[in-house]
Amino acid sequence: MVPEPAAAPASHPSTTEPAAPHSTAAAPAGAAAELADLTSLQVLRALDSGPRGLTDGEADARLAGAGENTLPAWQSVPWPRRFARSLRDPFTAVLLALGLVSAAVASWGTACVILALVVVSCALRSAGEHRAARSMAALRELVATTVTVLRRDDPRAAPRAREVPVDALVPGDVVRLGPGDLVPADVRLLRASGLTVHQAALTGESVPVSKAASDAPDPAPAGPFDRAHLCFQGSSVATGTGTAVVVATGQATAFARAHTPPGPARTSAFDRSVHGISWTLVRFMLLTPPLVLLAGAALRGRGLETLPFAVAVAVGLTPEMLPVIVTVCLARGAAGLARSHDVIVRRLPALHDLGAMDVLCLDKTGTLTEDRPVVAGAYDAGGRADEGVLRWAAVNAWWTLHLADQPAPDALDEAILATDTAADEDALLTYEGLAALPFDPVRRLSTAVVRGPALGRHTLVVKGAAEAVAERCALDTEARAALLATAARYADRGLRVLAVATAERAARTRDYTPADERGLTFRGFLTFRDALAPAAPNALATLAEHGVAVKVLTGDHPGTASRACHDLGLAVGPHQVCDAGATDALTDAEVAALARRTTVFARCTPAHKARVIAALRADGHTTGFLGDGVNDLPALRAADVGIAPHGAADLARESADAVLTTRDLGAVGHAVLAGRHSGGNISTYLRITLSSNLGNVIAMLAAGLILPFLPMLPTQVLVQNLCFDAAQLAFAYDRPAARALRRPVLLRPHDVLRFITGFGLLGAAADLATFAVLAWSVHGSLGGADQAAFHAGWFTENLLTQALVMVLLRTGRRAAEGRVASPVRWAAAALAVLGILLPLTPLGPLWGMAPPPLTYYPLLAGVLALYAAALALLRDRYARHQETLRQPGW
Repeated sequence: MVPEPAAAPASHPSTTEPAAPHSTAAAPAGAAAELADLTSLQVLRALDSGPRGLTDGEADARLAGAGENTLPAWQSVPWPRRFARSLRDPFTAVLLALGLVSAAVASWGTACVILALVVVSCALRSAGEHRAARSMAALRELVATTVTVLRRDDPRAAPRAREVPVDALVPGDVVRLGPGDLVPADVRLLRASGLTVHQAALTGESVPVSKAASDAPDPAPAGPFDRAHLCFQGSSVATGTGTAVVVATGQATAFARAHTPPGPARTSAFDRSVHGISWTLVRFMLLTPPLVLLAGAALRGRGLETLPFAVAVAVGLTPEMLPVIVTVCLARGAAGLARSHDVIVRRLPALHDLGAMDVLCLDKTGTLTEDRPVVAGAYDAGGRADEGVLRWAAVNAWWTLHLADQPAPDALDEAILATDTAADEDALLTYEGLAALPFDPVRRLSTAVVRGPALGRHTLVVKGAAEAVAERCALDTEARAALLATAARYADRGLRVLAVATAERAARTRDYTPADERGLTFRGFLTFRDALAPAAPNALATLAEHGVAVKVLTGDHPGTASRACHDLGLAVGPHQVCDAGATDALTDAEVAALARRTTVFARCTPAHKARVIAALRADGHTTGFLGDGVNDLPALRAADVGIAPHGAADLARESADAVLTTRDLGAVGHAVLAGRHSGGNISTYLRITLSSNLGNVIAMLAAGLILPFLPMLPTQVLVQNLCFDAAQLAFAYDRPAARALRRPVLLRPHDVLRFITGFGLLGAAADLATFAVLAWSVHGSLGGADQAAFHAGWFTENLLTQALVMVLLRTGRRAAEGRVASPVRWAAAALAVLGILLPLTPLGPLWGMAPPPLTYYPLLAGVLALYAAALALLRDRYARHQETLRQPGW
């Protein structure tokens, strides 16, 4: 058998389940570790305190020196700072630079429009993040804010227990802990009675651990949180009571140290995509003005007079509306998630990353399963189902709870009493409870003594670890070995195992002791599994349906993790489970290869989780992590998008990019779909805008070399851009086709560049064909009037081709899908009407345009028909190519 962990669970351990090492946070356990090996008296002396606590004056002086017992992450970011941080977005920075250049060349209209877009984008983004911060503040208000502390009015006064705010706690304070209390700081126990503590937020352990006020140092603790006489901020009391002295508060606690990120912050998928596309645009924009200036100077002798036109061409290449559309898309998606699906997106770009996510890594405890066991089955010694075993276990649990002075049942007893078979109080009360010997980590047993219907007889009902029960039963060596082998088979299936036995004794009045736990009759086994999160099976099925692979990173034993996955319907083969310790000897590339074929990484430490996630990201995957404890902080920071579930530790929520405010794990699926909705609209806008803009720029450069005059005046370029930009706002309110939501949506710079190059060249060809049509239609010497007609004709053609691109490239391979008209189609129709009518209105002459000849319009219709046919053919070819490149899944 595998030995138990160093810190024994609070109640009935199953020694037939192989022990998993405790997960620990990456940071050391703070100031508490420095005092860990001192006796309680030495600790009190070091803190200049005593068992009676501090006086009010001493506490006030220490509070002024040490500061409040709060975490730095809880401080809100001022709205102006959020606004200024929005300027660091690459697209926003590019627009800001272009706006300043436009102002420098006295192109005031262009400068004002661009700078207005920058201000609107930054305001929308900072407002969305401010709303998310307020929602997080509301979540923090739900946690306990006071603690019971011993304080004295003056040194001679007797101490009084009083409630004080948690943030007023100081080192040296003596606090009292009871069931349900949150541990408010790092403390050293002075006294404890039956104290057990939930440390899942720190270590990921779902079972409470025993704590005791021992002065003997722990022999080789498995981790910084495994010392029995220390309790840490972020944990909570499960059972028992305790009195402790505070040794660390605020930023000196292990909780706060774990929150300090090691090294630089990671770059998310959205950041990588935006930076890649931004630098591509910057190169184009830096190259375009010099080309225009050189061509004008060399061929036409215009020199610097073409500078405003060159700047206008560079602006025309830029997707001016991108910061606004990105922010509106993400803000609308985040607001909808918070309103309808109980998801708070704390960082707006994280919504894009949710839509781009193709791998979701998650911890088992607290996400797929709840922090409680449930009864899986009751079996006799031969492995046959036997409800009698469950009834005896319920008798033990009921009377131990009522006679052993326990403030609350432990998790296994709660699971037993919650079953339908055992929950009948009338049946339990047919036995009269006489005495109880509660569980302790040495015996690994609990015993209830009851009087049954038979007169003059007492029954001992014993349950506990299989080895401990079996060695106290009246069995020969062979029978005992057979029982332990049966228990081991249950453990290999990922179940926790308790054994149940009874013994009949003659009635007596003297007390029962552990010495009476002998000569028992073996009754059978009780098996337990982790309680599944109610929404987890459907949530996993939804993620799989939408192309998101799930990988479980847990500190549990491989068998336990595999069992939970099996119960959840997550297929896990024998070669898809790996002990995380095996990755220690592998290179990063080998870890990535292992992660491709592995579904469950068991016995994970926080470092293992972060390394697996980093390897997946390096392998080209957009990775999310769902975790709820302080031990999950390295993984939350390593992922492209970190997600914290309902009930997560405060630090986990503060470090996450998205927070679920409900226990429904299906909210993750809703967040993924919302992210794909927003990301799909952003991607569609970007591809359409850049391809159209690139075609126009190429045509303008060619026209500048061919024509003896500017192909379009700077004012006309600005008006055209404003019309196109106004129409493109519709992309922020579009609803992508259902097929667009089935796969992850990621902005890959290489794919975007390939797309806009192909469709941009096709658009440039349509523009050049329009030049020929205009040259034939105008028939003049291209004097002033002819130039105005040429400008009007090209202005009309540009807006019509852009409207065609908006419609044809948005809808995909099937132009009509039986859906109602989208905002994009209405906007494209309005753009086309504007392109035809605007040169014919009185505004046309003001902007240097004259109505083209009537013969131009049928010829233009022919050009547009050919362009639409070529556009559809290229679109379908591109779609087929993308289908062949698409990964079939994991």
